[in-house]
Amino acid sequence: MARKKKSVPALNSSSMSDISFLLLTFFLLTSSINTDKGIPRRLPPMNDKPKENTIKIHENNIFQVLVDKNDRLFFDGAVGDIALLKDRAKEFLSNPQNLPNLPDKKQVNIPLLGEVMVSQGVISLQNDRGTSYDIYVQVQNELEAAIKELRDEMAKNKFYRSYSDCTHEQQEAVDKAVPSTISEAEPVGVKEGGKK
Repeated sequence: MARKKKSVPALNSSSMSDISFLLLTFFLLTSSINTDKGIPRRLPPMNDKPKENTIKIHENNIFQVLVDKNDRLFFDGAVGDIALLKDRAKEFLSNPQNLPNLPDKKQVNIPLLGEVMVSQGVISLQNDRGTSYDIYVQVQNELEAAIKELRDEMAKNKFYRSYSDCTHEQQEAVDKAVPSTISEAEPVGVKEGGKK
């Protein structure tokens, strides 16, 4: 006697594509896509006419950082090491001993902080057109790290917590006490025609 084959019931897969589409949509909407972050800088507006009113800054209030086309770093008027840049920038901006060759300080009344001495120092960064992106980003990171550490120290001193743990209002107050004063000059180098 011949055996009868058992038939396997078929699955209804007509709604499978709808479910797949809904799952895909759900995951796309709820997941975060990593975006590259750039270096935050506020650039001046494009203007063909030179400004007539330029701001005069005392020489002791400027910390010049230069990077040449061979990726050599200069600060304090001499060749410098990138490993020392952050500490030197922190010392310049904070001027803990009120030295006359470092930036002036101005007393400012800041909400939540009260009377605070705010540095008038500006870090002036200038690169050569031939500077590599690697050294450019390293210098930017060191300068930003100096400002972040100063802000963190101020937050711990005034609010007894790190800058990242402060409220938005507290962070704004610290930002006013330790402003990010990095001025980036137009890169120099040989232009068309071989002229500087």
